Amino acid sequence: MRHGCKVNHLSRTHAHRVAMLSNMATSLILHKRIETTVAKAKALRVYVEPIINRSKEDSTHNRRIVFSYLHSKEAVNELFREVSQKVAQRPGGYTRILKTGIRHGDNSEMAIIELVDYNENMLKDTTKKAAKSTRRSRAKKAEAAAPAVEAPVAEAPAAEEAPKAE
Repeated sequence: MRHGCKVNHLSRTHAHRVAMLSNMATSLILHKRIETTVAKAKALRVYVEPIINRSKEDSTHNRRIVFSYLHSKEAVNELFREVSQKVAQRPGGYTRILKTGIRHGDNSEMAIIELVDYNENMLKDTTKKAAKSTRRSRAKKAEAAAPAVEAPVAEAPAAEEAPKAE
């Protein structure tokens, strides 16, 4: 039984799983988005988020720790130079998992895992939604209705005064 075991073993040995997650994390950092199964994406999120969090502080110690996980100089440089600048203000949640359906070969659930700050389409949508206001105020309706009611009232006394003048 799996009492208290929180690691998804993904039907692999420890060495195979660590190597696979390291390669997937390197690909995610270099390409900003990869397509994989949902189970692997969830395991990768747990693996890569602490690494991205470490990149916020650029020190030799942090670079060596990240290199021990990624085993790629290009990925470490990309992470500390570009990715860390984009995620500097974010308190966490650096990745997003989008489910894309099933794979026809073996019917496994597929997903796209991406770095949140690099999806330009999602960033544009959030700024538009934030700028657009759909709330309607009753005060605006009352102001719009008030001039329409006052105009006929203002014309009626003027019409009454004209016959009296004759």
